[in-house]
Amino acid sequence: MNAELDPKAAAFLRLLTIMDELRAGCPWDREQTKESIRHLTLEESFELSEAILSNDYNEIRKELGDVLLHIVFYAKMADELAHFNITDVINGLCEKLIHRHPHIYADTQVRSSDEVKENWEQLKLQEKGAKRVLEGVPKGLPALLKAIRIQDKARSVGFDWDQTEQVFDKVQEEIGELHAVIQNGGKKEDIEDEFGDVLFSLVNYARFIGINPEDALEKTNQKFMYRFNYIEEKVHASGKKMGEVTLAEMELLWQEAKKSNK
Repeated sequence: MNAELDPKAAAFLRLLTIMDELRAGCPWDREQTKESIRHLTLEESFELSEAILSNDYNEIRKELGDVLLHIVFYAKMADELAHFNITDVINGLCEKLIHRHPHIYADTQVRSSDEVKENWEQLKLQEKGAKRVLEGVPKGLPALLKAIRIQDKARSVGFDWDQTEQVFDKVQEEIGELHAVIQNGGKKEDIEDEFGDVLFSLVNYARFIGINPEDALEKTNQKFMYRFNYIEEKVHASGKKMGEVTLAEMELLWQEAKKSNK
């Protein structure tokens, strides 16, 4: 492929050239290591997530650029140490995608996207030589995301509920057990255990009804923040402080905020 004839290839080569120049000439870029920019990579990932949830395509474009910069940065540092380069990264990804899509690049037949996911997990296990289904769940994942991955992997080998109603019944059962242990004056550890079961069952139910619980919770976080900030602004505009208004007054402002944010 001639990069001069393909704007995508030309743009990528331009980025690689700039990365080389920054690594050679910029004191800050030259000092960085994979460890020093790791936290920045996480930050960029969260900023991309926020832009996606906001449905702001201009911000999504910018944040994708920031994430791409980090990918190129890590590859450049690895290349300097003779471990691998960006070409190895891209070719490795291409080979993986081809291998894990045998219904496109081979003669495997699939009837649904669920079967595609199941095949993906099975092939992933084979590639890594994993002896246990849950070995591939990253230990460092936040608990909510980890619950999603655990359930996805269990499902890939057939360990799952048959009907959505069964999962909802399980949610109610877990809520009942949590309420019972609280009512009976249970120990903190027992309450925590039952509360965890409720959360895990809710994540499972979200999966069955086609909802990503991480996205749902973050949207609720954003909604709460908007309404609370609305209350705070109105209270301050009246010349008062938050501690000087009653709960009933704040509830009225909360209802106003709900109407204004629809």
